[in-house]
Amino acid sequence: MKTATFSHTWDSAVGRHTDSPFLVFRAESGEVCEWTYGEFDAVVARTVGALRAAGAGPGSPVHVALRNCPAFVALWLAAARLGAWLVPVDPASSPRDIARQARRVRPAVGVCASAREAVYREGVGDTVPAVLVLAEDASDVNGIEAPLSPSCTDVVETGERAPRPEDRLAVMFTSGTTSEPKGVVLTQANYAHVATVMAEAARLRPHHRWHVTLPLFHANAQYYCFAPAIAVGASVALSAAFSASGWVPHARELGVTHASLFAAPIRMILARTASGEPPLELEHVWFAQSLGAEHYERFARLVGTLPRQLYGMTETVAIVSADSSAHPVHDVIGTPVAGRRIRVTDRVSGNPAAPGATGELHVLGTRGRDLFAGYLDDEETTTAAFATGPEGTWFATGDLVSRDVDGVLRFTGRVDDVIKVSGENVSLTEVEAAVAQAPGVLEAAVVGVPDPVRDTIPVAFVVARDPNEPPHAEDLDQWAAHNLAPAARPRAWHLVDELPRTSVGKVRRFRVGS
Repeated sequence: MKTATFSHTWDSAVGRHTDSPFLVFRAESGEVCEWTYGEFDAVVARTVGALRAAGAGPGSPVHVALRNCPAFVALWLAAARLGAWLVPVDPASSPRDIARQARRVRPAVGVCASAREAVYREGVGDTVPAVLVLAEDASDVNGIEAPLSPSCTDVVETGERAPRPEDRLAVMFTSGTTSEPKGVVLTQANYAHVATVMAEAARLRPHHRWHVTLPLFHANAQYYCFAPAIAVGASVALSAAFSASGWVPHARELGVTHASLFAAPIRMILARTASGEPPLELEHVWFAQSLGAEHYERFARLVGTLPRQLYGMTETVAIVSADSSAHPVHDVIGTPVAGRRIRVTDRVSGNPAAPGATGELHVLGTRGRDLFAGYLDDEETTTAAFATGPEGTWFATGDLVSRDVDGVLRFTGRVDDVIKVSGENVSLTEVEAAVAQAPGVLEAAVVGVPDPVRDTIPVAFVVARDPNEPPHAEDLDQWAAHNLAPAARPRAWHLVDELPRTSVGKVRRFRVGS
């Protein structure tokens, strides 16, 4: 079977679902705008013209620093059609971050919001030939006078070849929770593949609608929501920003059926949703990262379905595993999906890990199709991540899991998230999920601190649920004694106003306490 491109995936969806709803955008003002597939394809065509007019063409990098908005979607699909490649970045990036990104990708065109134009221009300096400045609302794309319409009438298609599966479509910077971000190179075939696989994994149908509140520059929104919706002709309800207190009422207002979230935003939703808010009746919810049993049960009641934990990363493109059982639970990432082949390897011996034992997860695949193509301009790191064997190419995820006798996987943490306390392995990820359920605690981060007697000890940084009545260290010690194994109990508790986070709510553990 011929490998598809994401450009073809979009064109096919437009042909089959021209008059079906595609995008419903909810601005922070509460205004809602809608487009069908056919209407948004006209937006994409105009955006292709705007990119050409600004100097982009096949193979051109387009640096995009936008919040969730219709223009972001249009630029992504226009880059796919044009054969350019998108570099989506956190719109809250500092001038220093933006300067570093620009040096690495050398954009032909930059795109930013008018509200952050000064910061953006300070970062890119004179290194970007053209900068498009947008409002981040429907006015960016509606009508021929919109900013993403050609600025001159003689911009015409020049007969460039159609995009190929192996062509670069994006460079996505990882979230940098434990180290500095890496540039993950993704192809047209990567996006076409994830669209099909994730649609099947979520059992998505044209009448379904994803609720997207996580940032579009992140893999979750692109991989798990937008791409599969396009594959089957479903729709997406896109919010300009995440609102913990507004998540449930907005989901109801927009008529969504599906959602995908991380554990941290779920905990925020539970803490901020009004007690009298009626529950939703969603059909399907993905979640990633560890949730405690209490939080899982509360969120399940709130959304009206049992959430299913999945495991994937930017580099694996589609997910690797998911809890697809009849009765999903809070603490498993399930079994491999869609023909995925994995191995769980003992970190010391390199041999297969015994059932129930923790080992590093490796994923078999093809670079540029069901695995990312490589790291941007970093051959050394790319080479270290891949290993070629008789079966094909294995990607070392750097994540630790255990697999039981039935093949069900449990996530333990990153390789550098597991510490040894008096010779016993302790997962900081698992301790954090537990501590987040302690009385008076809203959020927690746990780090390992060197100890002359016990090698390393866990130390907790907690955010109070109510700043006026913060939890006391003595009470937290008592709670830990009843709820955590001795090695996993934090040896110190630090109350903080907030935790350093990525844009999707992941804690930047390497910055905690600094």
